[in-house]
Amino acid sequence: MSDGAMLAVFAGSTLRLAIPLVLGATGELVSERAGVLNMSVEGMMLTGAFAGATGAVATRSPMLGLLIGILAVLPVALLQAFLSITLRANQVVTGIGINILVLGATTLAYREIFGGRSRAEVPGFDKWHPPLLSQIPVFGEAVFSQVWLVYLALALVALLAWVLGATAIGLAVHSAGSEPKAVEKSGMSVMAVRYGAVLFTGVLSAIGGCFLSIGDIHTFTEGMTSGAGYLAIAAVIFGNWKVGRMLLACLLFGGATALQFQLPALGIQLPNALLIMLPYLMALLAVGGLVGRQSSPAYLTQAYVR
Repeated sequence: MSDGAMLAVFAGSTLRLAIPLVLGATGELVSERAGVLNMSVEGMMLTGAFAGATGAVATRSPMLGLLIGILAVLPVALLQAFLSITLRANQVVTGIGINILVLGATTLAYREIFGGRSRAEVPGFDKWHPPLLSQIPVFGEAVFSQVWLVYLALALVALLAWVLGATAIGLAVHSAGSEPKAVEKSGMSVMAVRYGAVLFTGVLSAIGGCFLSIGDIHTFTEGMTSGAGYLAIAAVIFGNWKVGRMLLACLLFGGATALQFQLPALGIQLPNALLIMLPYLMALLAVGGLVGRQSSPAYLTQAYVR
């Protein structure tokens, strides 16, 4: 394989592996900009992956599986919103608690429905070949022949950048996390804005989970998100709560994951454990503030009392 072909394969793998992070981080960015640290992204993605796979098997339709995955995550998002916004509970503790609950519930349900260590194939989406992009020499087939959810995720990032920067909705979300009193004075409800942000996170996290199970590998395994939700949160911090930088962080994490498969193919032998932990090490550096000064929303994680 030529160097160009190997680079194309690496770029395609990076994009594919980054998409679940992009979807989860896009929702999390809105939630954090509104003042809610949604630590349950991991649990939401895992719920979406399981419900989407189960729904696709039951209906034999990946599209219905995607819809079922989204609907299944909404109660999880509502629980997170109720605990952290209405009851004003600690957002970190409630999020981690929900993640543990979802991991146990999906593991139990998976074993009851599919049996232990099952690798049942799940009806999934086929790859889409854009007429022009997929015909680009060398890179076309490797990079742009992806499931349509990849292009949906990138379109959502572009749409979010416009909404946050140029609409009243974006101003309300920003104010809910930086100056909630201004939201109340304008006649809007801070609680309503924050509830909407958490539900939006749930929908996008569900799509990210469904991408894993019915868009990428066409099966479900126990705990298959493997920390993707936490990486999505780290990408938001790494990106300093800005849309473009968040997208680049997700691609960086996706590239770090892709190296696990690319380096051995190049004949570069490194300990497998080092390659597996590389994206999490980068996330740790981001959360620790070692990649530049960060300025989080002023009221992030702080409950608002009218």
